[in-house]
Amino acid sequence: MTKVHPNASPADPIRSESKSSCGGGGKEGEAVVFTVWRKSLLFNGNGFTVFDATGNLVFRVENYSSGSGNEIVLMDAAGKPLLTIRRKKLSLGDRWLIYNGEESTNPQFAIKKHTSFWLSKAIARVTPCTPGAKACLTYDIEGSYSERCCTIYDNNRQKMAEIKRKESAQGIPLGLDVFRLIVELEFDSSLAMAVVILLEQMFGSRGSLLRG
Repeated sequence: MTKVHPNASPADPIRSESKSSCGGGGKEGEAVVFTVWRKSLLFNGNGFTVFDATGNLVFRVENYSSGSGNEIVLMDAAGKPLLTIRRKKLSLGDRWLIYNGEESTNPQFAIKKHTSFWLSKAIARVTPCTPGAKACLTYDIEGSYSERCCTIYDNNRQKMAEIKRKESAQGIPLGLDVFRLIVELEFDSSLAMAVVILLEQMFGSRGSLLRG
């Protein structure tokens, strides 16, 4: 089997607060590249394991809870909760809320699956929940998650992050369970990973992370 991760030592802490702003971001071509593995570190568990470009463990998602089917926790390499994602109750369509840490109040973002493509090419939209949030904190996700080919755009159509297929050093595709997440420097990496988690919930061919 192709080696997905060169090592599994914890990486330096990744930004856990949104750094995106209306004024644009880093230099052209600058981005942080992660390898996302749709596999939990737990035996027979469901989840994600995410490594940086040097093979250090950065993010973890593991299904060892009671499995209510309505909550997912994104953790750092040490297991500290960064974001908690909860399905919004009594809402029309597939809609989720993103909270800081393990908070249960004051969600930071909402993500909703698009079911109609007449007016927009977006498959999902991220909107801020905080009062007075800037319009630039609204993001559209376009492409096909089932093909691992998606782009996150801000409201000015500036690319914030991409999901792409990953190949081995020999040019062999690694399959849909291993792919790249490329995040621009001005975008929050943990939010980008939360989008990946929810695209899996909405469009994953093998079903939700939290289904038994």
